[in-house]
Amino acid sequence: MEFYGLLKEFRHAGFFETEHHRRLFRQIKADILKGSVIAVSGMIGSGKTVTLRKLKQTLTREGHIFVARSLMVEKQKVQVSTLISALFFDLQRSDKLHRSDKVQIPFQGERRERMLIELIRQERMPVVLFVDEAHDLPFQTLKDMKRVMETVNDSGATLSILLAGHPKLTNDLKRMNMQEIGPRTASYSLDGAIDSRRQYIEWLLSECLHDELSPLDVLESDAIDLLAEKLVTPLQIEQHLKLAFEAGHDINEKPVSAEVVLTILSNAIGNLEATLTRLGYDHRSIAGLLNVSTAEARQFVSGCLEAPRAHELHEQLLVVGLPV
Repeated sequence: MEFYGLLKEFRHAGFFETEHHRRLFRQIKADILKGSVIAVSGMIGSGKTVTLRKLKQTLTREGHIFVARSLMVEKQKVQVSTLISALFFDLQRSDKLHRSDKVQIPFQGERRERMLIELIRQERMPVVLFVDEAHDLPFQTLKDMKRVMETVNDSGATLSILLAGHPKLTNDLKRMNMQEIGPRTASYSLDGAIDSRRQYIEWLLSECLHDELSPLDVLESDAIDLLAEKLVTPLQIEQHLKLAFEAGHDINEKPVSAEVVLTILSNAIGNLEATLTRLGYDHRSIAGLLNVSTAEARQFVSGCLEAPRAHELHEQLLVVGLPV
């Protein structure tokens, strides 16, 4: 970092806001005000976490929408009662009287829902529950939470649910067994939010370099073009910039050339397994999607399946909407 004049690590650069992000924020706020199920998807490394953090901060600062969050990590085990508990925790802690007593969640279902409605009414503003890693939520939990949302909204209060996850989330919502919730969900994608990867690389370097340095002082223009051409997500760019500077430092090269960048680019970046992983699919989920054994799915993803069968499965992935 000292050799290249970097003041901070790339992961601490901040939020790279584009017109896509600004339009997305406006649309999501409009959906929240109506009381909606909202799905925001993005492949691994697309900047989903930092974008949602920025959205939550913006909503909280503006003060027109109450933001609640579900923090449970084991999403496969989440039931509707877990998500209702998250609402109770955040809503009761926001009590205008700043009560110090413990959060009280009624055990009996009918009383619990009635008390939840009353808590949301007391806020006198729409409430949105953020649920991250929602691609791992059980289908039944999604359906049950939609019914809770409808119950609240029918009472005159406003509750929305924002589901965030990998593209697997929006693909799952399109399945036949999700007809109750999928067509009624407002879906948005963060893939493509950064329309110019070269612009992102230059911004990232500018944010992390000393003020007197420019991106071209540490990375040749051809090297920037190569990274922008070969890499897909912001996370990939950050990781490979780090590798490029480490490789350049080893041979005392400044600015780093395209030849050095070429040595640190992995041939696996664009293969099928890497692509499916970025979309949120592992061998087991691919097996369930294609209705094949886990062993065959593993062979297919790793490129070990015979060509005719591999082509057949690839065509099936295209049919269900995976961009592979």
